[in-house]
Amino acid sequence: MIKFDVSHGLLKEEVGSYQDQVSDIHAMIHEKTGAGNDFLGWVDWAETYDKEEFERMLAAADRLKDKAEVIVVCGIGGSYLGARAAAEMIQGLYPDNGHELVFVGNTFSSTYINQVMNHIKDKSVVLNVISKSGTTTETALAFRILRDFMEKKYGKEEARTRIIATTDKARGTLKSLADKEGYETFVIPDDIGGRYSVITPVGLLPLALAGVDIRAIMQGYQDATRELSSDILEENPAYRYAVARRIMQNQGYNVELFVSYEMQMRSLSEWWKQLLGESEGKDGKGILPDSVIYSTDLHSMGQFVQEGRKVLFETVLDVETPNLDSEVPNDPENNDNMNYLTGKSLHWVNKQAFLGTLEAHEVTGGVPNLLITIPDMKEHTFGYMCYFFFIATAMTCYMLDINPFNQPGVEVYKKNMFKLLGKPE
Repeated sequence: MIKFDVSHGLLKEEVGSYQDQVSDIHAMIHEKTGAGNDFLGWVDWAETYDKEEFERMLAAADRLKDKAEVIVVCGIGGSYLGARAAAEMIQGLYPDNGHELVFVGNTFSSTYINQVMNHIKDKSVVLNVISKSGTTTETALAFRILRDFMEKKYGKEEARTRIIATTDKARGTLKSLADKEGYETFVIPDDIGGRYSVITPVGLLPLALAGVDIRAIMQGYQDATRELSSDILEENPAYRYAVARRIMQNQGYNVELFVSYEMQMRSLSEWWKQLLGESEGKDGKGILPDSVIYSTDLHSMGQFVQEGRKVLFETVLDVETPNLDSEVPNDPENNDNMNYLTGKSLHWVNKQAFLGTLEAHEVTGGVPNLLITIPDMKEHTFGYMCYFFFIATAMTCYMLDINPFNQPGVEVYKKNMFKLLGKPE
């Protein structure tokens, strides 16, 4: 389903030489004995997820489909990045199915928040607020504004049918408010952290509301759980990717540039950056995750990648079949001298750009390239890819002897901000 190719990686070690360490960590992951093991619920989620709750998500999407001209998702970090990544990958940047996804609660920007409110004021809105505690500042502030907007626009009775809370199953500020107001609620599992949560109601509910086939996403996740269950490196591309990252860092590469040739993968890149950056960047360790979209960013970052300091390697996400394609038309006058491409598909042109760039960066530039190939940009592939990156992240972090599931450094800015805001103790 997903192929991993290290032949362009300029590796000075054999991936297979790490087999013993990989086998030990594999057992630690699946037996849930390593650091942060309380957050390994995603490992067997394909079997343990709440089937009744899943059907309730589908029912909610069906009930609200005629009201959901705009679905406002109020959340930050893993509470919005996964859904946005999936929606844009699967539906593209300009879907025409009548359901627009808008994301708030992820910034304090006054301009952005006010523009969103102006954008939705005359539209039919469904609101999904996502927060484990209900006190995450960016999300809570935006939800206060949105809740006031919804109640004034629809009245309290109608508003409560249009507001859905995804939160803790039993406690917290948002859970208490939802119970009081009568909002339908869905659960953020205790044993799955935010950046791993896209395959829970955190990601699946807004996707279902937007018309994405979440059954196919879960089928892809289930298939990956089964097919990526081996500890043998030759049989598990996710583990080979994890090991290759460690070899890259051993060779002095401390930046990983995640590359796609599809514009609709930009949010996926942001999701990937959170997953790797927040999981791995601690104890003075880890690889800095960055991202580009080629060929667009070849006209800005390409010069540095080709001839700048050799601090980075590229991980290219290659798509075999695009969602849409078309052929280059013929121009009888050929004023642009482009007739040599007449009849060629745009995806074929994109593929040649990829192959030409790969050779330029690897052979001429000496930049290592790791290649991950996916068959398409559909729901099943997205679900499969989630498990691929989850298990690879756990493996690559445990190889550094760090906890892949906490984020203690994130709390520092919050303490400083609360002090400046004058928040009561």
